[in-house]
Amino acid sequence: MTEFNECQPSLENYWRSIILFGRNVASYKFALGKSLLEFAKKNTEVITLDQLADPFSRYLCEHLKNADKQATSQSSRFLDSCRKFNAGETTPDELIGITSKLGFVNVIDAFHVVNEEKIGVQFFTDERRGSEKGIRLTQDFFRLAEGFQYQNLPSEIEARWRLVETAWELNLPQHVIAVAYDANEKLLVVNTQRHERRAITGCREALNGYQKGRCFYCFSAITVDANSEMLADVDHFFPHCLNQHGFGPEINGVWNLVLACQTCNRGQSGKFSKLPAVVLLNRLHTRNNFLIDSHHPLRETLIIQTGASEPSRRGYLQEAYKRAKELLIQTWTPETKHEPAF
Repeated sequence: MTEFNECQPSLENYWRSIILFGRNVASYKFALGKSLLEFAKKNTEVITLDQLADPFSRYLCEHLKNADKQATSQSSRFLDSCRKFNAGETTPDELIGITSKLGFVNVIDAFHVVNEEKIGVQFFTDERRGSEKGIRLTQDFFRLAEGFQYQNLPSEIEARWRLVETAWELNLPQHVIAVAYDANEKLLVVNTQRHERRAITGCREALNGYQKGRCFYCFSAITVDANSEMLADVDHFFPHCLNQHGFGPEINGVWNLVLACQTCNRGQSGKFSKLPAVVLLNRLHTRNNFLIDSHHPLRETLIIQTGASEPSRRGYLQEAYKRAKELLIQTWTPETKHEPAF
């Protein structure tokens, strides 16, 4: 049996569970998450609904311009108001008022709910019935904002949002939605019903949260900030050189893509084109199950690529490992190892 590491959830783990694993019937949760992160550095504890309505409606209006479907329901008075604003039929002040009245009806109550229950950490409390008429940020939220991983969280929300809205917009059955990797642009892409390839989001941003902001191999902290010296590399767990030995297009599948620190991927004692040790194959299985526990389209993509059941996915990886080991012979493990994160 594959062994899984038991980890004590950090504040980043709790936040990512909300963004990556919560049920999505509308994109309001993503807009609220991005809005909260805006207030993190303002050192403001109490946020009125009018104050929150500004970034909340702004993010939704921006996304509506690119993907008109932002909810699974057939109609929404609030989203219609955002569309009217984009069309110049509503003033900014009018949109703020409408957002305060209609935009937060369900999302504030549902934000902390994952798998039908509220998580053990609250990043804000609901003060709408009190004198403040808004929300109050908690100390856990401010501690979250002080951590290294805070810089990655806005990009992770944006990537997750793009994945969800693309699935809704394409209106494809879940079993035919397949996300592919464009190695040149480092993007995740999807084919439309017209067989057009559409870029969804950056690969780093989409995968980082599922690795909890850590290098897949040594668990050192990584970032998706393109200007940082700690920018993660997108690496093929089974080396890309296997493509010329019969592995074919499956080598570029999302199942085989991981984020690695530059030291592990291409440092002096880095992986390069070596095959990771079998203990790391267990870790890949764990990471892929994180993706499958998420909702489409990444869930469906992994199932298409590796199998519908846990035993079949484990068998798929074992067979791929056997083929790769026969070709590459040598295996690799990272020189430095930090405390396991997943």
